Formats: sequence, structure tokens, C-alpha cells
Amino acid sequence: MHQRLFLMLAVTAGFSIPNCQETFADDWPRWMGANMDAIVKETGLIDKFPDTGPHVVWRQPIGGGYAGPSVVGNRVFIMDRTADKGDGGKVENNIRKAGEIAGGERIQCLDAETGEQIWQHVYDCPYKIAYPTGPRTTPAVDGEYVFTLGAMGHLICFKSGSGDVVWEKNLTEEYETKPPVWGYSSHPLVDGDNLIVPVGGEGSGVVAFNKRTGEEVWKAVTTLDIAYAPLVIYEKEVDGKNQRQLIFWHAEGITSLDPKNAEEFWTVVFPKESNSSQTSIATPRIVGNRLLISEFYKGSLLLGIGSNPPSVTEIWRSFEEDPRSEQSLNCMMATPIVKDGYAYGVAYDGKGRGIVRCVELDTGAMKWTRADWMSDEPLLFASAFFIENEDKYFVFNDIGELMIAKMNPEGFEILDRAKLLEPTTPARGRQVVWSHPAVANGQIYLRNDAEIIRVNLKK
Repeated sequence: MHQRLFLMLAVTAGFSIPNCQETFADDWPRWMGANMDAIVKETGLIDKFPDTGPHVVWRQPIGGGYAGPSVVGNRVFIMDRTADKGDGGKVENNIRKAGEIAGGERIQCLDAETGEQIWQHVYDCPYKIAYPTGPRTTPAVDGEYVFTLGAMGHLICFKSGSGDVVWEKNLTEEYETKPPVWGYSSHPLVDGDNLIVPVGGEGSGVVAFNKRTGEEVWKAVTTLDIAYAPLVIYEKEVDGKNQRQLIFWHAEGITSLDPKNAEEFWTVVFPKESNSSQTSIATPRIVGNRLLISEFYKGSLLLGIGSNPPSVTEIWRSFEEDPRSEQSLNCMMATPIVKDGYAYGVAYDGKGRGIVRCVELDTGAMKWTRADWMSDEPLLFASAFFIENEDKYFVFNDIGELMIAKMNPEGFEILDRAKLLEPTTPARGRQVVWSHPAVANGQIYLRNDAEIIRVNLKK
């Protein structure tokens, strides 16, 4: 309690808290939480909703967007879309039909206790992307700073306490590039003194900036498409020293770089066969010295990462002529879960309908599949976000339900489920909610294109 009070006072006053992301385990300061593993270590959270239903503490209106919230101390940070008159929600995946859609982007800081707005920053941002509903990325909170990346490439550093702009960049103008078809979606990654983001352009597929000044530190990689997958860092202690590799999954494959100076360690081409579809979206999962990559059109890939010197070996890949077959894990948006030698994820059948699958990590062999986990009939491009807590998972699915479930090599068991939000984003003939929740201090924060809510998860 004293630590949390100290953090709240320090952030409000604008002081920097070293390594706060690792120190306060019940904060959610960036994409997938403090350790980017979607694991909540708090105890005493519910495994069944109360008889009266989930306790919604507050609801606040919000604009459109896919961006999930971050939560640090008593503050919630969230991005949304403003002033586009709803035009972005009418276009879906047709970028030719979209043209240029007027509107703006906003970063809001809310009081976690009440939901009331503490500060906001709005800027003009016409969209020229498919699915132009709103921003995609979770703000990265680092002590006195918060970093945001908009769908068109606006990278901004704010004072987390006041909302004052420290520095900002328009990535497409500075690096003479265009946003990916579906907009900038890879969340800003704070690494020591640097902020690292995929950018695009000649030799600037990924760029590191000084987080305090915005000055370029290094840039690397030329790629056809930076795609959408979050950057992750592999760490291993070798001879008493911490050896680190930045993992960048782009259109042509997976590249490992030294996060200090961008020296390239290795690249694995994925897939080996030419494939023009760029749906490199799900977060690469690091499990020990292994790296799991999973994609809808290309199948899955398991790599072994070596150290001293950095190296890589391919363990298996599931690419076939059509990896949408029933024999592979082929995640699209939802990041797979890996636990006790098995990988679980929302995969897709031959018709693109979302189902849950379990595969053996060592071999990629299918253990089980379940098609009726969300509805009686599998839904087209169904998705969900999984947050692990003790022996269960909180699962926020794309029809607006929060599920409490167990997954193990024997199957997928639903313990409870409740509708909390209405799906509001049009996608392939139905309405969806595609936004990752945040869990902090026993609360879960969820949003659609109309509201953000806080729900109590404590028993």
C-alpha cells in the first residue's frame, strides 16, 4: 500500500520512478502488462461472477479505436478517435472506398477511481488507412513520461502527470514512408533510455529514439512492410552478463538486433515461399530460449535462440499450401498463450472462422480444437484476448463478453461469462470489439467505440 501511494504521489508530481514497470506488479503500464506476458500475479481474483453479475464500477464515454488502456497508480491512459462523425466506422477494410477521412486522435488520462478525465491532448489526423475506426496502440508509461503512437504515425512523448508535450514526430514525413495498410499498430517499446518503434522507409524499418529528447539513436532494416506485430526483447544471462536481442517480425521474416546499436544478429525468412499477405500481428511469444511466431496465412514457426554469440535454429514450421488447414496453430490478431509445454490460441478454420486450438510446443502437433467456445457456430474472424491469473484465464472476446476459463492439454472449460460491452466496430459483416483489456489492482478496464468501463475482479 505504501509503495502504491508513493507511486501515485510521485507520478502526479512529475518525478521519474526507475524501473517502475518491474517494481509494481499490479500496474499495467504498456501492451500486455508490465512484463509483456499478459500474466496477472495478484491473488484473490474471482473465478466466477457474483450472483448479481459483474460489478461495473464506472463507465465513461470514449471515441472509436482499437487501442487498449494502460494503468499506472491511479491513472488510466487511453487513445481514441475524435471528430470523424462516425465515417471511419462505415468503411471497414476497403481502403479505396475510405479515401481521406477527416478527424483527430486523442490521448486521455483518466482517474482510475472515478473514470473522470484528468487531462487530454487532441490533434488533427485525417485517416488514409483501412479499418479507420481509431488508434491501435496501447500507451507506454515510463515514470514521468507516457508515449503514444497514432495510426498515421504521430509519435508523441507527454508528461504523464500534466499531459504537456515533451516532443513529437510525424514518422511518415520524417522518414518519407507511408503507414501500413491497417495503420501503425506495433506498440511503442521503452527500453532503457530508448523508445523503439517500427517506422518504415529505406533502412528505417525499426528506429530507436532517445526517450527524453526524441533524437534518433539508430535505425535499421529495409522491409517491404513493417507489418503490425509488437517488438519484444529476448534476455539471457551469459557469463554473468545480461545478453539481449530485439526481435522484429516484419513482412519478410524475423530479425534479431542488438537493442543498443542495431547490430544485426540473425534473420529467419518466414515464410520460405512468397506470400503477399501481411498479417504479422500476434505478439511473438518468448518461452525460455524459444520463440513462437503464429500467423493466419503463413502458419506457425518455432525458433530456438542461442547466445554467446547470438544465433538461431529452426525447430519446426507448420506452413503448408494452405496453413488454414485443421493441422496448425494459425493465429491472426490474438496473441497465443504458452504454458507447460503447450501453446493455445484463437486459430481459424478453412473458412476463416475463429476457433480455439491447443498444440504441443515441441512439435506443433494438434492436441485439441474447440469451435463452440464463443457461440454455437464459429464466427468469421472471431478473436479474443487472454489474461492469465493463477490457474485460470480472463478472456475478453470480440462480441463484448468477459469469460473466465481454464485451458489445459485436456481442453477449454468455461467457468463463467458475462456480456459487458456492445460490439461496435463493423468487420466482415458483423460488429466486433477488438481491444485488449488491462488488469490492474484487481480491476479490469475494457473499451469499445463508445465507452470505457472499469469492472471489479476482486472476490
